[in-house]
Amino acid sequence: MRKAKIVATLGPSSSSAKEIENLVIAGADVFRLNFSHGTHEDHQLRYQTIRKVEQKLKKPLAILADLQGPKLRVGTFTQGSVTLKEGQSFILDSKNSLGNSQRVFLPHPELFKVVKKGQNLLIDDGKIRLKVTGSTKTEIKTEVVIGGVISNRKGVNVPDAILPIKALTAKDKVDLEFALSLGVDWVALSFVQRVEDILEAQHLIRGRAWIMSKLEKPAALKSLSEIIQASDGVMVARGDLGVELPPEKVPQAQKNIIAISKLYGRPVVVATQMLESMISTPIPTRAEASDVAHAIYDGADAVMLSAESASGKYPVEAVAMMDKIIIEVEQDPAFDKANLSDAYNLRGTFTNEADAICGALRDVSKAIKAVAIVTYTSGGYTTLRAARQRPDINIVSITPNISTARRLCMVWGVHSVIGAESTNIVEMESLAIDTCLAMGFKPKKKIAISAGIPFGKPGSTNLLKIAELKH
Repeated sequence: MRKAKIVATLGPSSSSAKEIENLVIAGADVFRLNFSHGTHEDHQLRYQTIRKVEQKLKKPLAILADLQGPKLRVGTFTQGSVTLKEGQSFILDSKNSLGNSQRVFLPHPELFKVVKKGQNLLIDDGKIRLKVTGSTKTEIKTEVVIGGVISNRKGVNVPDAILPIKALTAKDKVDLEFALSLGVDWVALSFVQRVEDILEAQHLIRGRAWIMSKLEKPAALKSLSEIIQASDGVMVARGDLGVELPPEKVPQAQKNIIAISKLYGRPVVVATQMLESMISTPIPTRAEASDVAHAIYDGADAVMLSAESASGKYPVEAVAMMDKIIIEVEQDPAFDKANLSDAYNLRGTFTNEADAICGALRDVSKAIKAVAIVTYTSGGYTTLRAARQRPDINIVSITPNISTARRLCMVWGVHSVIGAESTNIVEMESLAIDTCLAMGFKPKKKIAISAGIPFGKPGSTNLLKIAELKH
């Protein structure tokens, strides 16, 4: 009954039914389809395979479609690459021709409008750093601060500016509609810089999936609270974030994102390079194990594997290792103390009946030594508010909607069960008791139940009830 969740990316190492089933048995709760790679046919086959495994194992599984987002790249060079030396001048321009050691084509006219003198341009994941010395409508003049080899179509990052580029490209919109037609549960939105990026995605998605904003641009950190509140969940995408932010600032940004996400009750995923060495070795480094553990100590809802499970040699072992690390952290008494402290810090942030009920739910369950909290939910709201309180026992979420059950697989402490719609309190209590007994909780133990009256009305959490488990 582990509380934090594991997201595993699928790829060449993990596409067959047997491989996906083994990942679930090892501990995977959510599967990521990375639309930066693979064809629609690849993703459709993986989607269908996940659903077959879900049916076989009788366990809801969430599927996350991760959109590529805009990729800024330089053009090509006459010789395929050039070497830039520290202190030399170098120009990025709008001239669509092969580059050389003095200039290269930059096929992104939007950048010429916003880049200013003194700003930095990062090439090839920050391996090369250029400082802007001047710009016009057709060229950006720079001085090489950190030199090196630059080759065809290497990526460009502009950490010091909010770029007038939408998070959804034409490719993303096609991929998005395809992913939604499959029935994915979450959509990860790349390149989020402002709330408007999320609103555009919401308009296109129309409630068919929950939106996870990937926080990978420093510009997003300037509007962090607003972006988190507008999202259904967020991801600390440390790959690009670690390029545009100095490495020493990434841990602080991660902690801040997790803290604000918990405050607003939004699921937060920590991603990138968590068990990187397990791409090629069967065990992680001690530093990687500590990295995963610290994300759990800080209160992340989920941790994510990328290449480790998609293309590595040990995908199942990587998931199993994450599972072991999470369980070890969650058994630490210091972990419970941190959660208790977080819950009391939330007391001043109750904004409605649901928050007040779920705060009391946590306290009551602790006082009566309940073995589980049971939430009834149609759209997920009651369960999300209960999970926000970080109770020290598991949350059994009963919902009549399979889509809600799947979406909640991303949420800390939640174990989703498909159950019939209750029409009155007696039915609700009976279903809660039967469900907990079927899950292995022992008779004569107590549970705390929360729901909304009238039943089936989203966002109406207003009931707290105690029940005893009995046949």
